[in-house]
Amino acid sequence: MYQLFCDSNCELWYTTVREFGLNVIKMPYILDEQEYFYDMGESHDFKAFFDKMREGATPKTSALNECAYLEYFEPVLARGEDIYYITFSHQMSGTFTAMQNAINALKEKYPERTIRFKDSKSISLGSGFITYYGALKYKEGVSMDELDAYLEDLIAHTATYFVVDDLTYLYRGGRVSGVTRVLGNLLGIKPILYFNEEGKILNIQKQKGMRKALSALLAYMKEKGSELDKYKVFVMQADCEELAQRFVADIKAKFGDLDITVQPVGPVIGAHCGPGTIGLIFHAKEK
Repeated sequence: MYQLFCDSNCELWYTTVREFGLNVIKMPYILDEQEYFYDMGESHDFKAFFDKMREGATPKTSALNECAYLEYFEPVLARGEDIYYITFSHQMSGTFTAMQNAINALKEKYPERTIRFKDSKSISLGSGFITYYGALKYKEGVSMDELDAYLEDLIAHTATYFVVDDLTYLYRGGRVSGVTRVLGNLLGIKPILYFNEEGKILNIQKQKGMRKALSALLAYMKEKGSELDKYKVFVMQADCEELAQRFVADIKAKFGDLDITVQPVGPVIGAHCGPGTIGLIFHAKEK
């Protein structure tokens, strides 16, 4: 028997996590010099968080240490169960070095036990999309090998796109230059970002204005979308729910009455993308 783990950077809603009985590794962030751990939306005031960012607060994120992973994993191994962990993209954080060190130590202590992890090569509900369908398979009672093969295929067909409203936050994270930030914000430039096959974020397009940027997302969905009536579509919004609902209406007008879930961007991801960000996740012919 094995336990299925995910981390809070997959941003599945806490009720979904409970429904599936997932074990969640909570990722930290620091705001106003106080450390918090994201709890999948159960007790967070998203508006207050993003309002602070608009007022100039600079939240920070950090990697978990080896001891944290030991605390999550060892009780499961000690009671005779194995572990399968669906992670967010390994390209996005140094936390996985600490995770691997913890796994190596635990394999020495529990050589008869198995610990596997699968890099979703995405983040936010891109990773959550993969975790959601992986959890459905887990509930069916599939083996680790079967889950591994299923996720490998699903990862290759999960498209994750974001439109960032304000370049200030990408600038703080070192993703754009100061000149790009100033000119981009002045001209209303909205970069479109996506996760490639390696799990890296790439800036694939720029549009002037959010309306054109969201139209570009619809164009990507039309070009790449696959089996949209079979899989959920996720829309993420960073304190811009009204805009997200208009975007959902546009999706349904173009693609029909799909199963669309709208969720807020959490504080760990929000610290990097900033308020006003919209994300779109869907099943695709290719990533």
